[in-house]
Amino acid sequence: MEGEKMDTEGKVETEKMNKAIAMAYDVQSKIVEDLTGDHFHVGFYDSSSVIPGSDVHSAQTRMIEAGLRFASVSEDPSKKPRNILDVGCGIGGSTRYLASKYGSQCKGITLSPVEAERARVLTSAQGLESQQVSFEVADALNQPFADGSFDLIWCIECADHISDKTKFVHELNRVAAPGATIILLTWCHRDLSPLEQDLHPDEKKLLSQLESSIRIKWISAADYINLFKSCSLEIKYADWSPHVAPYYAEMRKITLSWKGIMAYVRHAGWRQLSIRALMMPSVFEKFKTGLFKYCILTCQKPQ
Repeated sequence: MEGEKMDTEGKVETEKMNKAIAMAYDVQSKIVEDLTGDHFHVGFYDSSSVIPGSDVHSAQTRMIEAGLRFASVSEDPSKKPRNILDVGCGIGGSTRYLASKYGSQCKGITLSPVEAERARVLTSAQGLESQQVSFEVADALNQPFADGSFDLIWCIECADHISDKTKFVHELNRVAAPGATIILLTWCHRDLSPLEQDLHPDEKKLLSQLESSIRIKWISAADYINLFKSCSLEIKYADWSPHVAPYYAEMRKITLSWKGIMAYVRHAGWRQLSIRALMMPSVFEKFKTGLFKYCILTCQKPQ
């Protein structure tokens, strides 16, 4: 009975969290679309990228391409992915990009009905037939797909919000076909040293504050690696924090421009402007100290 009670409480807490995340993204996605377009994720910058005044949307596109290259997704037409899943698709920017790039069947899932409907509208406007690109309101922990449905799974900045990372990784593995590639781009906290049992109290306090304000559930890259290995998946990993640092400087400029201020006021109000536009960019700059990391983890499921 005690176990059943804990399971019920866990389900209630998950449903409560999912509802809160969906409501937050109902609003946030409208703001982001006004400011940068249909990609709702960070951009990728390298030594050849023009940083001052650069186009954020182009940097976001570079992030997709960089992720595909890192995962060694084949450009060979005979080996390209045929069925793609975008987990936490937002308004479908990555989904449409991947569908256009590979000519593949692509599905996107999001917790937000508002995002899913907007994704469908944008997809129709871009002439991508519904048979090729489709969107569903679904939980990443309970995906409405059969085992082995996809040969490429793309997940960018969705895992951040998921509390049950173990179930999440196992669900990705379940819907991945033999030989499939999984690409996960996510925020992590720093790895512990061999002599540490836990993060420092001040670090835990800051992470706790971020969990409550932006609903991020933190684990380390090492934790993710162990979870994927528990599914017999070999992991390729990199810390891309230096490649995303310029993104926040650019977004601060955009957010504090007249266009940015009006977007926040129109969709969320002055209070959200102060919380999101002023406080969060400065907090995320602290990842330069090493407490936060922006990581890519990819793997190929055995045949």
